[in-house]
Amino acid sequence: MSVMPSRITPVQVSFFLFFVGVSAALHIWKLAPALPELQQELALSLVESGFLLSSIQIAGMSLGLVIGLFAERIGLKRCILIGMSIIVLSSVLTAATSYKTIVLLSRALEGMGFLMVVLPVPALVKRLVTAQQLSRIMGLWGCYMPTGTVIVLLVGSWLLTLGSWRMLWLILAALSAVVLLLSWWIIPPDSQTAPSPSQSEGSSAPNLLTMITTTLRSARVWLVALIFCFYAAQWAGVIGFLPTIYMAGDISVTVAGFLTAWVAGANVIGNLGAGKLLQKKYKPQYLLWTGFVTMMLCAIVAFGLPVSLAIQFSAIVVFSAVGGLIPATCFYLAVNSAPTPQTTSSTVGWVQQLSSMGQFFGPPAIALAVNSLGSWQWAWVGTTGFAVLGMGMVWCLTQLNRTQN
Repeated sequence: MSVMPSRITPVQVSFFLFFVGVSAALHIWKLAPALPELQQELALSLVESGFLLSSIQIAGMSLGLVIGLFAERIGLKRCILIGMSIIVLSSVLTAATSYKTIVLLSRALEGMGFLMVVLPVPALVKRLVTAQQLSRIMGLWGCYMPTGTVIVLLVGSWLLTLGSWRMLWLILAALSAVVLLLSWWIIPPDSQTAPSPSQSEGSSAPNLLTMITTTLRSARVWLVALIFCFYAAQWAGVIGFLPTIYMAGDISVTVAGFLTAWVAGANVIGNLGAGKLLQKKYKPQYLLWTGFVTMMLCAIVAFGLPVSLAIQFSAIVVFSAVGGLIPATCFYLAVNSAPTPQTTSSTVGWVQQLSSMGQFFGPPAIALAVNSLGSWQWAWVGTTGFAVLGMGMVWCLTQLNRTQN
């Protein structure tokens, strides 16, 4: 068992956990720039490529709550270490094989490992830092996915010009192996972070069925999860199709990827801003309203109006940047909405599970609107629909807060 070095403070451990999340996120987005080479080398059909892309979200849609419960049972640190080990081994296995079935299965394993790494982190951070520090740390934590996205889209694409996709997989596996060793050394033992009996409902751990029902009976947990779901549907739909939209406008693949990376990176601004605003006691619902309204208006400007490419790109950057207020706020609300200290990870797991559903169903829904109405100029119809649904959930959450207060 490791012992956290005495010179490392809980806040520093929380910042390190952010880099752990970024390391895991690199494996989610490494596929995007490498997919054409994988399709050619492994003779992947379009359907098989689709499964390869969606397997991560399928894992999130089906296992979020379960892995959250699993993390609480075995210990948050242990869950992170097991998850990172699965990511490393899956990445090495994929790089060593030429069988597409093994590649598909390894990708699904990576998805499970990713969830085991990121789901325990918010609960662990809540146990490490003070209430005053929590909002700022959650704002930073909300940046782990867009940060990983930008890094792998830019650096990963460059590495692919120097070698094959297998080299990229092995480099990321080696990086994650280093993070795994640092995690074992830096993250405090589970015995030091487990809820005390006075914080728990009794001295013995509740059974899994009790934890599930306790989590899913909470209206607040459902509302936060649905808010994250409708946000994720918009963001994934726009970011996922952005390279396709630009390439249809005779923009090169390289430039399209670069522009998409900038849009994804802009999301960090909102996440960090939300953390600072929450620390200054801004009400979470105000940040959620701002995010959804801005995303809706920017999507209408970008896709629904006859504007120049520069204005369209600027609107999408604002769409992503201000939209970043939502995930950081949702993570903050999730860790504070857990019915009990022991259901924090299962609450975050359920929120993540519905986020994955949004990411899975959002792009097809937006594509359906485009196909039905004739062009990408109608993409705003799909994004506006999700924004309205999200605002409806924010209104319900506001009413619930007023009732309970």
